[in-house]
Amino acid sequence: MTLLRSRTVPVLLLVCAVALALVATLAPTADAAKRKRKRAVTWAPAATATITPGVQMYTDGGQCTANFVFTDRNGGVYVGYAAHCAGLGAATDTNGCGQASVPIGTPVTFERGGSLLTSGTVLGRGTLAYSSWETMNRIGTSDPVVCSFNDFALVKVAGSDVSKVNPSIPFWGGPTGIDTDGLGAGESVWSYGNSSLRAGLELLSPKQGISLGDDAADGGWSHLLYTVTPGIPGDSGSAFLSADGKAVGTLSTLGLTPFPLSNNIGDLARELAFAQQHSGIPGLKLAQGTEPFSPLF
Repeated sequence: MTLLRSRTVPVLLLVCAVALALVATLAPTADAAKRKRKRAVTWAPAATATITPGVQMYTDGGQCTANFVFTDRNGGVYVGYAAHCAGLGAATDTNGCGQASVPIGTPVTFERGGSLLTSGTVLGRGTLAYSSWETMNRIGTSDPVVCSFNDFALVKVAGSDVSKVNPSIPFWGGPTGIDTDGLGAGESVWSYGNSSLRAGLELLSPKQGISLGDDAADGGWSHLLYTVTPGIPGDSGSAFLSADGKAVGTLSTLGLTPFPLSNNIGDLARELAFAQQHSGIPGLKLAQGTEPFSPLF
């Protein structure tokens, strides 16, 4: 009996030690999983959401249009628009290198119904969290193509307003992912702009267009296209979708020559990759729409 008892005690101690080790190992994992669940974003229903792609965004009095919704790994929610919307230069400035911008942290409002005569109804608030123009100047970017076409900024939605957000593109649905192969001549695109110059006529917001083909000299950073009604000041930043509903670009400029009333859009895949590398926002990624992409043509 003594011999049996003397063997049993070390075995029991070993079993307890193993159990305690397993508890210690699993506890952080369980806590991490719990924290991860807390960071997951629950989107507002598309039918009732008020902060979506296509909403008007005002920065220091200037109005642009939201493109896509993005998230980070900590549960932060961001809405994208054009970096020149936060610029301090002339409206005709297109090269972001050397251009001054409002500081990171500048307040931005999400609004509806703004026009030349009146500001819109404030739907929510946020702060400028990233600007490609500010970043390129800070890190010394000198590539003329990148300086000309990397026109992308992110506004972090205030925590109290995150519950109002849905990432679906109004009217069209999507995005279904990110386009990475550019646009060939003749390919169709879909967009949703919301310039205050249209006096709040949302019937003119949905747009369908056609690609003029990519210029090899731009290295994939820009896509030239026509839409049924061209993007105008105030539409800057608008989202563009490819034929399969993927996010292909963001509206940057209105072309006058050599293609009058054409638009240049920045390539989202490249703009987002640049932001992921330089913004300091952990786990930055595109949020896919909750509504299916449904083009009319």
